[in-house]
Amino acid sequence: MEQTIGIIGAGHIGQTVARHLVAAGHKVILSNQSGTESLQGVVAELGKNARAGSVREAANADIVLLSLPWSQIRTLTEIVDWNGKTVIDATNHFITYAPDFKVEDLGQRASSEVVAALLPGAKVVKAFNTIFYKTLAEDPHLAGGNRVLFVSSNDPGAKAQVSQLIESIGFAPVDLGDLATGSKLQQAKGPLATLNLIKL
Repeated sequence: MEQTIGIIGAGHIGQTVARHLVAAGHKVILSNQSGTESLQGVVAELGKNARAGSVREAANADIVLLSLPWSQIRTLTEIVDWNGKTVIDATNHFITYAPDFKVEDLGQRASSEVVAALLPGAKVVKAFNTIFYKTLAEDPHLAGGNRVLFVSSNDPGAKAQVSQLIESIGFAPVDLGDLATGSKLQQAKGPLATLNLIKL
């Protein structure tokens, strides 16, 4: 089923996922903090199923993908009413990047639990954050199978919705359970971070 996916954050992951979505026939609203003018070249390359929009427009799409820097997530709390929205959390809780890649100390909480708390009522699904973007950009069909994308969520319905979306773009979703357990495995520095698997 064709859906509109709003992508907040137009860096490597956001653009890479957008390409897969557009190729599968979905519509994409790409947004960032710099405004629509900065995205005209990207959406022109993506084609007619993609357009640039404001962060608010992207947040009002059927499904919302977060691929923005960790430090910016707190700016989204009051952008829209998040209650009932399916939100894919593709963020990683980095507070520094190369060469050290430090992550924020979240205590016992998973990073996606923090995201869920910042977006009251949202149905948060952790996905798309574990694979290096250059690997994610490749053909998901490989060696007679499909490249794996892990999913976890506290909401079974949202998890099923995102899993169907993942299948529609050629990847194989693997369910890891709820956010407290599954997303901890997926998040930056977790045991599944950067793991590239093929489901045969």
